[in-house]
Amino acid sequence: MGITIGLPAETKQGERRVALSPSAVHSQTERGHRVLVQAGAGDGAGFSDTDYKAAGADLLPDVGEIWGADVVVKVKEPQPEEYRYFRSDLVLFAFLHLAAEPELTDALLDSGINAYAFETLGDRHGLPLLAPMSEIAGRAAAIVGAAQLSAVTGGSGTLMGGAAGVPPAKALVIGLGVAGTMAARGMRGLDAHVTGVDVDLGRLYDHKLAGIVDATQVSETKLVGEHVVDADLVVGAALVPGAKAPTVITEEQVASMRPGSVVVDLAIDQGGCIATARPTSLGDPTYTEHGVLHYCVTNVPGQFPRTASAALSAAVAPRLLRLADDVAAGRAGTVEESPALTGARNVNDGVIVHEGVAEAFTDRPHAVGRTEE
Repeated sequence: MGITIGLPAETKQGERRVALSPSAVHSQTERGHRVLVQAGAGDGAGFSDTDYKAAGADLLPDVGEIWGADVVVKVKEPQPEEYRYFRSDLVLFAFLHLAAEPELTDALLDSGINAYAFETLGDRHGLPLLAPMSEIAGRAAAIVGAAQLSAVTGGSGTLMGGAAGVPPAKALVIGLGVAGTMAARGMRGLDAHVTGVDVDLGRLYDHKLAGIVDATQVSETKLVGEHVVDADLVVGAALVPGAKAPTVITEEQVASMRPGSVVVDLAIDQGGCIATARPTSLGDPTYTEHGVLHYCVTNVPGQFPRTASAALSAAVAPRLLRLADDVAAGRAGTVEESPALTGARNVNDGVIVHEGVAEAFTDRPHAVGRTEE
């Protein structure tokens, strides 16, 4: 028996992505599910209403009808104006980043909703729904960081690759997961001098050997600080799945940087790994603190919606099929749900069921381990 799947337009400022492409919608309708798409939801990513109709979707103008579906799938975490649509028999599938979103977490708990997060779904290869967006965010960080160093934007006027007789910019990457690795590769491609920081010595060895970074540094506060003071650009990409990002760079270390230096904190979705980082938007992406330009946009891939939507949809679609099957069979939120959804369930029936999220909210009701039973 099929269910209804809702695909609303994104409401976060500057967000133009969509969670499902028309081809992904077709895979759901072929399975017998009814897909409700809010009119115009795919416009920003280059997918027209006509494309969705051809894929078998029902186009509806009323967002309330979309949220009335059995399962709602979207890109970014629900915004406050969307909380009114939460209900106990709704399944939500989206990026949630709850460790940095206490108000959203409380709204989910109060409603009894069954909420699954893209960023905590794991398999033997890692985090398959987070990875494509991390790749895009990392690639973007190199572009954004280089642009922000321009004197026109308030940066120091340093060119990433330097010039004949002038040394290149010094870049520091904190965390060499998918996002950090792509940022490092991009900056090396611009001929910057890149130092990679990580807790994993094996990863540092591999990245240095592969030429992804010029130099490496184990993640120890004092030693990292010695690199920060000389850095023209720092990219923060430290990640603990589901949990609040660790603070790797202190405010004192940021204050030690030269005026016009730049920090790009890609971990800001999870609270940020740089002490002076606070969330910004694509409409107002930067601020200056201690003379250092900060770029802390919470939806970096949203500025490349065509690429990002296609990449995200390809990863989400097969997992959504499993989730829809579980909902149709009454297995969602139980120990019998599909292994393809391992780690994704964050909130279920008014309790936090993901360990990393629970650690960030020890004063909220939780049942750690239920997602892994």
